[in-house]
Amino acid sequence: MQYYGNLALRPERVQEQPQSPARQQSQQVNKVVRRRSITMGEKLLYLVTVAVVVLVAGLIIYRYAEIYQINGQIQDTTRQYTQTTEHMKELQREVEHLSDMKRIRDLAAGYGMVQVENRSITITSSGGDQAVVAKP
Repeated sequence: MQYYGNLALRPERVQEQPQSPARQQSQQVNKVVRRRSITMGEKLLYLVTVAVVVLVAGLIIYRYAEIYQINGQIQDTTRQYTQTTEHMKELQREVEHLSDMKRIRDLAAGYGMVQVENRSITITSSGGDQAVVAKP
């Protein structure tokens, strides 16, 4: 019969009769539960397994660190390449601006130079010597 918290419905406990001392000892001996210990081979196997797992995890972490470092170097190199390319474009524009023939003629005229119309150039030295160079 079941009871749900009602003590009136609880069956009476049957009191056990005292047993003889010999029988109590035999029951106590039978009740001893002995845990099985882990053998040395199993301990070694567990240790080797843990060591292998730690070694593999360390190797994976090491490889990820190398990959991270190489990615950083790639990004630095890409950034330097981009900056160098932009600098080269700026220098190329400057070369085109400085080599413009109209600009060169204006600068020469500003310094007092004139364009030679005839095909020969006469050079006079301080000693009074003259040399004539003909343009082809």
